[in-house]
Amino acid sequence: MHKQETFIRAIQKLKKQKNAVILAHNYQRPEIQELADFVGDSLDLSRKASETPAETIVFCGVRFMAETAKILSPDKTVLLPNHGALCPMASMVTVEDIRTLRAEYPRAKVVCYVNTTADVKAEADVCCTSANALKVIEGLDAEQIIFAPDQHLAAYCQRFTSKQIIPWKGLCYVHSRFSVQEVMKAKSALPDALLLVHPECPGAVIDLADKVLSTNQMIQFVASSPVTTFLIATEEGIIHRLRRENPGKLFYAAGVAKTCYNMKKTTLQDIYYSLLKGRTAIELPEQVMNDARRSLKAMLSYV
Repeated sequence: MHKQETFIRAIQKLKKQKNAVILAHNYQRPEIQELADFVGDSLDLSRKASETPAETIVFCGVRFMAETAKILSPDKTVLLPNHGALCPMASMVTVEDIRTLRAEYPRAKVVCYVNTTADVKAEADVCCTSANALKVIEGLDAEQIIFAPDQHLAAYCQRFTSKQIIPWKGLCYVHSRFSVQEVMKAKSALPDALLLVHPECPGAVIDLADKVLSTNQMIQFVASSPVTTFLIATEEGIIHRLRRENPGKLFYAAGVAKTCYNMKKTTLQDIYYSLLKGRTAIELPEQVMNDARRSLKAMLSYV
């Protein structure tokens, strides 16, 4: 603990010297959530970063999130403290994959989840979040929608639209590990609990949910709900924030707690050396940033 406190003090000192802001995703380690200036989902954090006077953004998440922050704040220095913090789902679709689908479905519009790399965002007509994916799909002037990379989010949206969604076969390895059996067992053990499920989960798990919500929607829903006990079907890191912000309520993983190992790679030591040495700075080609910014800004009209 003493070592943690030493790093925290050193980070806070460097943060002032560098005019930096520290952002932490909802899935980050508890000590990093506690240290951060802002905690939230990837897009919310990037938008907050673009609005701050800070010259340096330290993004405690995975690479596509830091890329999004750079795209929305091109004149700021954006640091990813652990260069190995990558998102497997984001790497499941490439620019070539999107172009192949466009050729196969020439009348379709392309919607890319924010959980994609910058160059894939640059190929999209519009990006989306898990919270506004359906609004984006419904708002586009096309009856065919290519949706990448998450097949489970695509299938969830297909339930509510008459448009044809053409899904890419990517997935989140964390959310895909939730099973019907373990979630039903958790519900049986806590019959008064509300089950909140992320739409990246498999459809059979979504069918069991009381509410299907993005991470930020979970935060907002819990804060206003009179219910006091919740089962959470998303990455376990969010439970720390839920407990901290709702001390009178109880939160349990819906089954075995699921961990994103990439999200947990970032440590206090990483943040310290990131600020001290400027690593790992996100650099993107200008054309990719411009095209990706277009698709991100198109998305913001649906938020």
